[in-house]
Amino acid sequence: MNLTVLRERYAICRLAPALAIPPWAQGNFVSITYTQQELSIVCLEQHVPKDIHHEGSWRILEVEGPMDLSIVGVLASLTQSLAQAGINLFALSTFDTDYLLVKEDKLEAAKQALTQAGHTIK
Repeated sequence: MNLTVLRERYAICRLAPALAIPPWAQGNFVSITYTQQELSIVCLEQHVPKDIHHEGSWRILEVEGPMDLSIVGVLASLTQSLAQAGINLFALSTFDTDYLLVKEDKLEAAKQALTQAGHTIK
């Protein structure tokens, strides 16, 4: 797989499920997921108000796409390499591709683990 590291820092936010999508959930990459338990938002860290429950300093590795939805094992091949290196992650998928979020202080180790597993990092 070919992956690109997005240059910005992101935050993973947890809000109450009944809330509307806030205006600060914006930028070139935003992921919004509703469940009965929460409203989860991934967006640029700089946009998140300090009083919002969140964890910052995440970096995004984007899998080059688009990929056909019938492809098997994409996330498994990536996450296994990171798990073996002891690197936690937050994974997201869209119709076209997959995204892996790793903490900024683990980014170089993640790139090394993925490269050693045969993946290409841009």
